[in-house]
Amino acid sequence: MPVSIRKLYYSIAEVAEITGVEPHVLRFWEGEFKLLAPAKNKGGNRIYTERDIQIIQVIRALLKDKGYTIEAANSHIRLKDLPDLVSELRQPDVKTKKRELLLQIRNELAELQEKLKTWTCW
Repeated sequence: MPVSIRKLYYSIAEVAEITGVEPHVLRFWEGEFKLLAPAKNKGGNRIYTERDIQIIQVIRALLKDKGYTIEAANSHIRLKDLPDLVSELRQPDVKTKKRELLLQIRNELAELQEKLKTWTCW
């Protein structure tokens, strides 16, 4: 079983890989979200912490998954604590639950349709 090594600091390339957000987008978000402010090392390179990664994941979820604008995401973030935001985003929203239920019903109907094709009633 692979062991996950946690680090104190991550490079922008590592964070991009972990979060699925391109480095240029991460740099852009720094200017848009005050909460996202990674430190820089002596060489001037950004160094991200686990907290920074959580913030990025929250921002990504608000923008990409929930469809918020940057302004709306900023307002939402300002109103809540980071642990509350992370917890909230881990719970599927009503839309997601409905979509999953509809897909399940659709699959069951497709199975029934296939069974009906095999029956010879007449």
